[in-house]
Amino acid sequence: MAGKRVRRFWGDTEKIQIVAQTRVPGVSVAQVARRYDMNANLIFKWLRDPRFSSAPEPVADFLPVTITPDPPALKATPRPQLPAPAEVRIEITTPGGCKVRVEGGLDVARLCALVRGLEG
Repeated sequence: MAGKRVRRFWGDTEKIQIVAQTRVPGVSVAQVARRYDMNANLIFKWLRDPRFSSAPEPVADFLPVTITPDPPALKATPRPQLPAPAEVRIEITTPGGCKVRVEGGLDVARLCALVRGLEG
């Protein structure tokens, strides 16, 4: 015999935050429902309710980029051959639903700063 389910009360602020997570590209209502251990039908109900679905669409933030010219070539000295870096692929999903995919070189300090910035 299964235990009795406790009815959870969701405040308006929580409902808006949960509905907003469903608008993140690549995130499904089912994923958000599993994250909060709730039925997806309840989220669909909130999506139809203008009080909760009027949350602003997520806006893509861009990091500043500076393009600089290549430094002038020095004397033609042979460069030592370095071993090819191992192929690195990592995907991070933040609690707020943001996904970060990194391929190639990995600078851990910059990656941590990026993830902290995504979560505000």
